[in-house]
Order: sequence, then structure tokens, then C-alpha cells
Amino acid sequence: MATAATLAEHLERLRADPPHSAVLLDVDGVLAPIVRHAEDAHVPEPTRVPLIAVAKRYGLVACVSGRRATMARRIVSLGSITYVGNHGAEVLRGGATEVELDPEVAAWSRRMDEWAREAWNNELHRLRVRAEDKDVIRAYHWRGAPDEAKAEAAVRELAARAEQDGLVVHWGRKVLEVRPPVALNKGRGVEHLLEGTDITAAVYVGDDNTDLDAFEALRRLAADGRLQTAICVGVASDETPAELEAQADVLIDGPVGVRALLSALAA
Repeated sequence: MATAATLAEHLERLRADPPHSAVLLDVDGVLAPIVRHAEDAHVPEPTRVPLIAVAKRYGLVACVSGRRATMARRIVSLGSITYVGNHGAEVLRGGATEVELDPEVAAWSRRMDEWAREAWNNELHRLRVRAEDKDVIRAYHWRGAPDEAKAEAAVRELAARAEQDGLVVHWGRKVLEVRPPVALNKGRGVEHLLEGTDITAAVYVGDDNTDLDAFEALRRLAADGRLQTAICVGVASDETPAELEAQADVLIDGPVGVRALLSALAA
């Protein structure tokens, strides 16, 4: 874990120029604690309070989620900030009611729906694998299944079928995502969000392998001179992927650490 001094040192680069700084956060496991059933996720009020303060002060505040953008907004319950959903396929701007869809990704919606209906089987249902419809992405959760080991094995068979059918699989914390074979990741979403802005410093806060693409995007923007400062913060838990720990500039301790980070930015 980072010491308070180390974290403060990183954040000072953003605090020095809030109007030209971006605060980008994953939702599940970062703002909202991981829960047994994904539909029960929510951001605790003690976290929302500093998030609201940060939203008022910084040039760009956004949540970058694997969930649908509208669902991410519901969980966070803050309409004034921007939401990047479905790993970059959707953008819901602060105050907007219409979701902006990436046309290349949206073209796969019908095909993904057909594949999901054909791939689902009674064994997955019996093992209580939970299927999540995210339009162009299908997610399969086994967290909380009566026998998580058997449920995971069944999901891995599903992943093999997806790859045979030319689709892309991505593994998260007790979840498989099946995606269309197009560039689709949080890094793409972050780059799209920052394009054309006057943002010069950005921090990204994430807890899973899906956030590594966002780390890479920020560092690429810094290497290209489009950002002066890029800070990658990892949120640690007992399920933290080793690669996230290795790639993070600094590690903080769970959603409580995120709350402290937001409070420091708002101070």
C-alpha cells in the first residue's frame, strides 16, 4: 500500500491545476464495494460526498465501467459527471439523457444477441451462473454460485466456444466477458473521452485487469505529449491481479482508500 505521503505526492500534480485535470474512476471494486450479486452494487454516501466535491472542482470527472453507462450512473447516483460504459463502447455525458454509441461496436449488437441465446445451456443455469446482457457484451458471473469451482469450469467451456466462434473473451474477477472482435476496452474509452479537451493531467483508479488498458492509454497519451501527467492508481483487495499491482504507480486499500483519495483531491 502507498503511504499517505506517497499518495499525496502523486495527487499534488492534479491539485495544482484542477481545471485542467481529469479524475477517472472504475465503479465496481473502486467506488462501489464488490458484492455477492452485481445488481446490488451501490456507492456508499460517505464516498459520494467527496466525489461530488471533486466533480465541482476538476475539469473532467468520469466513471469508466464495464457496465452499461446508464447502469453505472444508477449505481453512482450522480448525474453531473460523465460515464463511459461497456468498456468504451458508450459515453453518457454529464447532464445528458442520450448515450453516445461507438458505431463500429454497435453494429455487432444483433450478432451478439444471437450468439448468447445459442450458447446458453441448462448446465450453466443449473450451476447458477448469472448471465448479464450488456448489449454488445455478454458477461457471465459465477461469484456466489453454490459450487463456484464447477460454475467456473462451465464458464470456461463457454469461453472456449466463444473463441471458436471468432469472438473475444476477457476475464475479470469471477466473471467472463464475451465481446465482438473489434477494439473494445477502457483504454479506447479513455482516449476518446480526453480527445479534444484541454486536460493536461489525469489520474485513473482501477482494481481489475480490465483497467490495465486504461493505464496503458494514459501512459501513451503522456508519451505522445498530449498529457503532462498520467497517474495510474491500483485499488488493492484479496483478489487484486498481480499484473495490476505491477503496473500501478501507487496502490491504495480498497474502496475506503478510494474515499480517502477523493477527500484528498477535494481538500
